[in-house]
Amino acid sequence: MTVYGIPNCNTVKKARTWLAEHGFDYEFHDFKKQGITAAKLQEWCAVFGWEKVLNKKGTTWKKLSEEQQSQVKDEASAIAVLLENLSAIKRPVVEQDGKAVLISFDEAQYSALLK
Repeated sequence: MTVYGIPNCNTVKKARTWLAEHGFDYEFHDFKKQGITAAKLQEWCAVFGWEKVLNKKGTTWKKLSEEQQSQVKDEASAIAVLLENLSAIKRPVVEQDGKAVLISFDEAQYSALLK
């Protein structure tokens, strides 16, 4: 299992705490330090949809200019913005057996989907 995120993000902290309390071993991938590829973002978009992978509620998105925001119209343009602004990726993303299974943190979803 791999958890992608940023260590100081509160949602990531909640997810990591839940995983630890429920006995899950995982590798943490800090995409601010370790980066993320366009191919990985495409995989996540295929599972969750680019609208969910792009976190429009976060401060990173809100700090972008109106011009930058208005350029995001599809998956390709969203991925371009995400590669330049890694903190705009919705987090955490949890992969199990190499496949993305969860995005963000919802205790009920984690309980239902993780085995």
